[in-house]
Amino acid sequence: MKKVICLTIFILNAFQVQAYSEDYKAEEVEFVSQGDKLSGTIVFPKDGKVHSAVVFVHGSGKQTRNLHWGERFASAGIAALVYDKRGVGLSGGTYESSQSVSGKNIKLLAEDSLAALDVLHKHAKLKELPLGLTGISQAGWIIPLAAEKSRIVDFMAIWSGPICKVSEEDIYSKYTADLDGKKVPSYDEALKSRKEKYIWPKFLGEDSDPNESLAKLQIPGLWVFGENDGSVPVDLSIRRLKNQIDSGGKYEYVLFSSLGHNNMSETFATVTDWINRLSQ
Repeated sequence: MKKVICLTIFILNAFQVQAYSEDYKAEEVEFVSQGDKLSGTIVFPKDGKVHSAVVFVHGSGKQTRNLHWGERFASAGIAALVYDKRGVGLSGGTYESSQSVSGKNIKLLAEDSLAALDVLHKHAKLKELPLGLTGISQAGWIIPLAAEKSRIVDFMAIWSGPICKVSEEDIYSKYTADLDGKKVPSYDEALKSRKEKYIWPKFLGEDSDPNESLAKLQIPGLWVFGENDGSVPVDLSIRRLKNQIDSGGKYEYVLFSSLGHNNMSETFATVTDWINRLSQ
């Protein structure tokens, strides 16, 4: 999916909207964010035993709610709200296609995720339960910003989320053409390969950097990376995350040597096990 500066981050199964399974209970919800009505579904375990609840935040692209991931969370005792991105599916508002990585749009998507989380916070079935934000890829910029703005975020878990500036991810993904591989280059290699100095386009506003939010947060966070990821500079992201941990951040990460960017299917249990340990 080409963006205005050719930054491309993808998410597995982005456009799938699946039928409800009889093994779960689903509740349709609508909520308002920044004046626009968004639409989603909360997926509950059928037995009603819920240990925590999460909002699943989209990666880039025109994405509808993904009931598959909602059901995967519910199967682990975690209620999950999955929703159509603004301007997509049944959600109102305008989908931003040409400047999706602009500072303005990242902030808007963060507000959307918090509006969704507020639905869980006010839900009668979820009182007193830990609430978290989860997501993949572009969510790595959105979730820390959202968590910084809200006191109801208890934890965050992110797959293949960049812990670097949008510009740094762009330098890397341009060099790799977003291709996963058994031996992907380092961020330093991508940076040194440039023949011209990288200039962040002014019309995109702020060059979002999750490190600024992470330095202020005191909630647990987990990142899942694939060593073969050709879209996000994993080595740079881990280096930055280690700096956050050394400074007192309650953060953890897992690196899978044989996986690439879209690794949710293979690593889902890693995240749900971590969330459930927090709930004990």
